[in-house]
Amino acid sequence: MLDFFANLASTDGFIIGILLPFLFVLTIVIFFHELGHYLVGRWCGIGAKVFSVGFGPELVGFTDRRGTRWRLSAVPLGGYVKFVGDMNAASAGATEEDDLTEEERRQAFHTKSVWRRAATVFAGPAANFILAVVIFAFVLALFGRTVADPVVAELRDGGAAQEAGLEVGDLFVSLDGRPVSSFSDVQRYVAPRAGQPIDMVVERDGAEIALTITPERLEIEDRFGNQIEQGIIGVVNNPELGRYRVETYGPVEAVGLGFQETWYVIARTGGYLAGVVTGRENADQIGGPIRVAQVSGQVATLGFVALLNLTAILSVSIGLLNLLPVPILDGGHLLFYAYEAVRGRPLSETAQEYGYRIGFALVLGLMVFATWNDITILFGSG
Repeated sequence: MLDFFANLASTDGFIIGILLPFLFVLTIVIFFHELGHYLVGRWCGIGAKVFSVGFGPELVGFTDRRGTRWRLSAVPLGGYVKFVGDMNAASAGATEEDDLTEEERRQAFHTKSVWRRAATVFAGPAANFILAVVIFAFVLALFGRTVADPVVAELRDGGAAQEAGLEVGDLFVSLDGRPVSSFSDVQRYVAPRAGQPIDMVVERDGAEIALTITPERLEIEDRFGNQIEQGIIGVVNNPELGRYRVETYGPVEAVGLGFQETWYVIARTGGYLAGVVTGRENADQIGGPIRVAQVSGQVATLGFVALLNLTAILSVSIGLLNLLPVPILDGGHLLFYAYEAVRGRPLSETAQEYGYRIGFALVLGLMVFATWNDITILFGSG
């Protein structure tokens, strides 16, 4: 029994090895998402009754001088801001109009203009994107990053690169007209384009040569043993030809690169989701809380900086997920507000109610599907 508890508390155990990194990542992402709603809501004159990280019973909390109850709740799989006038945490459906004082009516969410409501709702995902920019910029400014020249050091026999005519020593110049400055640029561009022809220019013996290559879709194994499908052309870099080095950046340059990194994650995640919808990508990469917890524990073994980078990536994913035009999510609210802005009146309460029910069913179905993927991968039955 003592060994059991010792294993739980060890750095490789559940509590320190998985649970704490998971809670660290998720709590930061949720807090900043809800903080975006809260701050912009305040700027728009909307009062807040509850700011909660997590759902369910309150574990600890306090009430500030404005009357907002700040809570840390028992189930850390989300959060919410309950604005004045809301009947529920999702700011959806009916309002508690009859129970409001005159002062509360002036601060109520539903009494504000459609633009103020839309800004308040959009602020949550926007805060997630801003958080990602800040984290990426912070890491790059403090630690820099390792880069390598985009040189072919080795070719995989029978790979797409060999068949396209690439040779050892070739220097990548551009991919589909986009300049290439490091080997990671090549990897990032190729990975999501399995089966899609890429026009590339390489430099060989001082001359530029144009080639067309189509990445293969292969399942690769990362350093933790996770299986990932992505596009591969079959080229390898090495320290000798790639001249591995750490590049450092000033604050302004780091912020610019932070925006670039965030946009890359947005484009990659959005492209994957679009690929799932069109059938071009497999949906088995969609993960839920179990996968996030597992990956958090794995990445934590690489150090605090790696965990920060994961937090930024997850923050972008949460922001994008919430912008999906599904009622009950932020994107669904924005869809209703767009209708109201165009028509000059809100959608009927009945239509909104049906929309929220459908949205709830869709989100619940996605959660079940993601959890099934997590369990399948966790127990190796996929």
